[in-house]
Amino acid sequence: MEIMQSLTDGIMLGGIYGVISIGLSLVFGVLGVVNFAQAQFLMLGMYVSWTLWKLLGIDPILGIPLTGAVVFIIGYLIEKTLIQRILKAPPVAQIFLTVGLMIFLENAVLLIYGSSFQSVVVSYQSLGFHIGSLFISAPYLMAFTAAVIVCAGLWIFLSRSWFGKAIRATSQDSDAAVLCGINVKQVYALAFSIGVALTAIGGAVILPYMTVSPSVGGQFSILMFTVVVLGGLGNVAGALVGGLVVGIIQSLSTMVFPVQLQNLILFIVFIGILAFKPEGLLKEK
Repeated sequence: MEIMQSLTDGIMLGGIYGVISIGLSLVFGVLGVVNFAQAQFLMLGMYVSWTLWKLLGIDPILGIPLTGAVVFIIGYLIEKTLIQRILKAPPVAQIFLTVGLMIFLENAVLLIYGSSFQSVVVSYQSLGFHIGSLFISAPYLMAFTAAVIVCAGLWIFLSRSWFGKAIRATSQDSDAAVLCGINVKQVYALAFSIGVALTAIGGAVILPYMTVSPSVGGQFSILMFTVVVLGGLGNVAGALVGGLVVGIIQSLSTMVFPVQLQNLILFIVFIGILAFKPEGLLKEK
């Protein structure tokens, strides 16, 4: 039964990891840029949600649309002013820019909010319930439910809307997309903005059970890259599957190893994937 509890916890964590990481995979799949600042947009999402809660009393889960909109606009401006300039540049230039953006975002938030840890207080924070012998934490369940809804919304957007189809067409062949009349530069801006907004939404859903500080993104960087490498870099569906796998591995590992070694296990998984199956479990066709 302990295994079932760990599997349940791992699935709920994995769904959240999936929505956090999908944005990173989307940005690479469309723009071809590995965004090393992606985790800092999770931190931005947490701070935007915390600000909405602090000033307006808005629950982080209910404030997801506002959080996503704010970070979408920030992402759009960053893509237009910075990212778009290095799309044709050598990979090293892309790395330097996104690493510089990571440092800038972290220090900008440090300047505005300070270094103190912040948290929210919500009515369901300490609640939970039992299903048989399984215990389900209310904050984790709400975060998982929100993550599933967001992932479903992204799938509908990418598969049904004109903009979603334009994004998929551009990711497959940008030259052919131009010939079809698609404004590729606008698609790049849209994809980047959606990608960072999704990661920010992931930050919002975990805020009810986590504290936020300017350095919180660093806790998720290796996790996000493990997820997208596991699912196949650029594969949006693979990021969700990778998130579930990582969540389960992380949860089950606590049955054998101390909690402090969770990240070590992730490092081993990450290195193993790069060494033996670098295309990921779900290679993009």
